[in-house]
Amino acid sequence: MTQNRNKLIELFIGNISNSIAHEVLERAVIKDFMADKYRKELIVSMDLAKKYREKINPLNEPLPEKDINYIKNKIINRVKSELNLRISKGYKNIDLSITEELVLKALSKLNIS
Repeated sequence: MTQNRNKLIELFIGNISNSIAHEVLERAVIKDFMADKYRKELIVSMDLAKKYREKINPLNEPLPEKDINYIKNKIINRVKSELNLRISKGYKNIDLSITEELVLKALSKLNIS
């Protein structure tokens, strides 16, 4: 059971990180057609993250504190890493300072923090 739970947590982290990275990218682009693509990816990833969250622990019960800290730190690192990679590829207007705020907002939305 523990291996399965750890795998679910990692899948959750991957999907929510993808969702948050695309939210930052959506805010960074000026062209509407690109923003729509990022918005669609954001929604799909968030829906998958919600499903994994439900499998990890009942939604009405918060996760243990050590899991919360692990998840939060891992998400922040993944999102910043992905955004730095995009910046190195030439993407413009990406604001890394909003990453932590978006992570906390997403985690509270899913009853994690």
